[in-house]
Amino acid sequence: MPRAGPVLGSLRLGAMSFGPLARSVVVAAAVSGGLAVAAQVGAPPPSQHRLSGRLILLEKGRPAGERGLDRSRAAVWFEPARRSAAPAAVAAEMTTLKKQFTPQLVVVPVGSRVTFPNRDPILHNVFSVSGKNSFDLGLVGAGQGKSATLREAGLVRVFCNVHHGMFAHVLVVQTPHYAIADARGGFALAGLPPGPGTLHFWHERADPESRRIVVPVPGELELELPLVLPKVPPHKNKLGKAYGRSAYE
Repeated sequence: MPRAGPVLGSLRLGAMSFGPLARSVVVAAAVSGGLAVAAQVGAPPPSQHRLSGRLILLEKGRPAGERGLDRSRAAVWFEPARRSAAPAAVAAEMTTLKKQFTPQLVVVPVGSRVTFPNRDPILHNVFSVSGKNSFDLGLVGAGQGKSATLREAGLVRVFCNVHHGMFAHVLVVQTPHYAIADARGGFALAGLPPGPGTLHFWHERADPESRRIVVPVPGELELELPLVLPKVPPHKNKLGKAYGRSAYE
């Protein structure tokens, strides 16, 4: 058997050399016949952190009033500067009920599938003309509905081709770190990796905003969003024409 020589910063077993001890631990066990078996034990995963705060919606520079304003139609998501593997796709639902979408905001990672069950006794035609995430599910009666797979990050504006007043949003993100605000605008993100990144925040009546942060963040954040958009987004039907009276009301 070759004689083991000294190796600076590494561990040598016979003719086998392993990486620097500062990065890993090598465990060796002797078995019969003089054969050495080595197993590498990786370093523990980095600690994870929690971030919380509140979205403050502004009207004309002042905190917006409560009447008719749904703060839960807002989302917050964090993109670390050092990206790891792409987040896993999920399956989500957005129901059509009483001529409304429920919930009116869904957040999913890229590649996820969203199904639109119809719980109304009337027909709906769910569609979107949002870039590569555009889809048209056609007229669908009561039942399990149809699905759309969303393959590009961004905001997907969802409408019904039958009912002008029906609208909703699907936010497609490239991170597993996202949350929807509660009725008071509060939010919390858990499992964040330490280090720099970008915190994004958005409400359906505001333009998206972002802030560079470094995790961990001491205390709670207050994020301000000016309301600049109308309650019902201006839109036309899937053919790009104005809505007329529907035969499926």
